[in-house]
Amino acid sequence: MFDYELLRIIWWGILVFLICGFAVMDGFDFGIGMLLPFLGKTDDERRVILNSIGPTWEGNQTWLVTLGGITFGAWSLVYAVLFSGVYAGLLLLLFALFLRPVGFDYRSKVTNPNWRSAWDWALFVGGATPAIVLSLAAGNLMIGLPFELDADLRSSYAGGFWDLFQLFPLLCVLVGVALCVMHGAVFLHLRTENAIAERAQIVIRWSSILFVGLFLVAGIWVAFGLDGYKITSAIDTTITANPLHKTVVKSTGLWLENYGTYPLLLLAPLMTVISALLTPFFTAKNHSATAFVLSSLAMIGAIVTAGGSMFPFVLPSSLSAASSLTIWDSSASRYSLQLLLVATVIFMPIVMAYTSWVYKVMRGKVTVEQIQDNQHTMY
Repeated sequence: MFDYELLRIIWWGILVFLICGFAVMDGFDFGIGMLLPFLGKTDDERRVILNSIGPTWEGNQTWLVTLGGITFGAWSLVYAVLFSGVYAGLLLLLFALFLRPVGFDYRSKVTNPNWRSAWDWALFVGGATPAIVLSLAAGNLMIGLPFELDADLRSSYAGGFWDLFQLFPLLCVLVGVALCVMHGAVFLHLRTENAIAERAQIVIRWSSILFVGLFLVAGIWVAFGLDGYKITSAIDTTITANPLHKTVVKSTGLWLENYGTYPLLLLAPLMTVISALLTPFFTAKNHSATAFVLSSLAMIGAIVTAGGSMFPFVLPSSLSAASSLTIWDSSASRYSLQLLLVATVIFMPIVMAYTSWVYKVMRGKVTVEQIQDNQHTMY
């Protein structure tokens, strides 16, 4: 079928694809959750905002489940180290996500304004917390997590929960939140009209500029102030390798070396900046669908920029550089990757086709009139 080296690259690509899919599909849900208490001035307007993502948010969230399952199957060592090391952060993410189904289902069951306001803020937390936690995780992956592997490849984690809140990861939080807010506002502009759409357009203007500015600052920091990682020993990419049988060095600017080796990677940050800057322009022209495509490309570009910089590293270690996990020494066996690839090739197109069908059926604007005519059947 495929040799082991190519299989590993394919599965790295699938991992990046799933991260991008989750970010694009659930990113606007997070953004709309964060915008809910501010853009909805009346109860009906807030219900319009909720119902703009009402038919699809649950399906979007399954991308995260798929991502976790694929990591467990194809990158089991990464899964073990990551989940055991930052378990507190993952639990925080999980409990925040609990607020979303309960908030959607019960928010409008009681007419009491205090009840509904409380759930609006719960949905805000359910949108903001995942965006913060996942952006924080991305920043910490760039600087490396403080773990070390012993001779039996058992991981010991030396950091604590508050150690995750370093300056560069906090900058990544600002980048991620600004991007999700922009993406959510674009989707809201696509699905609503009148006052809500006008307010969303204002958000798109300032959030796109804020995101681009923060993204460029993060890029400068990576270039001149952040240690990157590089493998300096020979590594056989065609066999099952021991992560400890390699030599890794850390130095400022090493995360940029891939852009010299693979110049096409420069298209990722370029696409990110251009797409984000063009998004408010097309929104102002009422080309909402084009604006949504552009904000999605900005999301994808930002993720590919980070992933391309780190390749072939998947989980760098700031405590023991040699313990860093790469695609060459942390993947599952060749047989497992082949078996998983067959299942992915069969089922992924089905999932994509079903998702596209759902969005086609549920397309169109959500209006205040629809909410008033369907008080007991809509969120």
